[in-house]
Amino acid sequence: MTDLSTTYMGLSLANPIIVGSSGLTSTARGVQEAEAGGAAAVVLKSIFEEEIASEYAEVLAEAKKKGMSLESYDYYDYEIRGDRIAAYKDLVHEAKKSVSIPVIASVNCTYSREWTSFAKELERAGADGLELNMFFLPSDLKRSSEEREREYFAVVERVRKEVRIPVALKVSPYFSTLAQMIQKLSKTGVSALVLFNRFSSIDFDVEKLAVTAANALSTPAEIAAPLRWIALMANRVGCDLAASTGIHDGAAVIKQLLAGARAVQVVSSLYKNGAGALRAMLAELDAWMNRHGFKAIADFRGKMSQAASEDPAVYERVQFMKQYGR
Repeated sequence: MTDLSTTYMGLSLANPIIVGSSGLTSTARGVQEAEAGGAAAVVLKSIFEEEIASEYAEVLAEAKKKGMSLESYDYYDYEIRGDRIAAYKDLVHEAKKSVSIPVIASVNCTYSREWTSFAKELERAGADGLELNMFFLPSDLKRSSEEREREYFAVVERVRKEVRIPVALKVSPYFSTLAQMIQKLSKTGVSALVLFNRFSSIDFDVEKLAVTAANALSTPAEIAAPLRWIALMANRVGCDLAASTGIHDGAAVIKQLLAGARAVQVVSSLYKNGAGALRAMLAELDAWMNRHGFKAIADFRGKMSQAASEDPAVYERVQFMKQYGR
């Protein structure tokens, strides 16, 4: 029999598949369905400080429109934050009561320093771990790349002072020196790095002249970037690596494990195919391991990483040659 178990962030998992932060994990019922489907852990839907700040700004704007004094509106700031945090703590608590698998809380981070106190509250609520989803869009002309990158280290330092539960950092590929940044972040004391977060995209409605949302769900082709970077960085970092984006079937799970990932995060495939997709992925992984004589994931994890390759240059090749050459 094959052993699909693994460890991630110091947590023992029955298998390497985690349901990522999304609407699927926004309720205790959703978390139960993920466990029933075969997920080894869940990352709860993120609490967004940006949304809290936006809600507060709307309250202030409405008050100003009515000619009301704004001096007492700090009270509403505390009320809005308090209500949102309390509701999220309830989600953590209810999820933990509902399932036996690890429940990882998630915070979508901004430049603000105030929200780091959320982390301690979530630990007290019973979260098994904390995932920080961080991305600062490089469109701010007033911030240099060095300033943006320093903020990642500052956030991690502040959060690690607040909590004892393991912390994962979910990052984007948009750094000036990605390999160095991944390696440096891995040595900050975080338990894992998740490569990569996926952003909402925009489109234009050319008839209504309006900005619309596009590509809410990932496609299988989007595995390419995280697969390359998991393979490049495996055995070269000081923490676990998890793969995210473009994982739609068992073959994609196998690829990321071969690249060196300890776990994978799945979301879009579940929206498209339902929770049964998890069982199908696990069955495909199990059958593949049996065909190749692997008894445990540790037998092949990282087998196709750059560090283990006889042709490491292929992982860094960026130009088309034979495929489209003449």
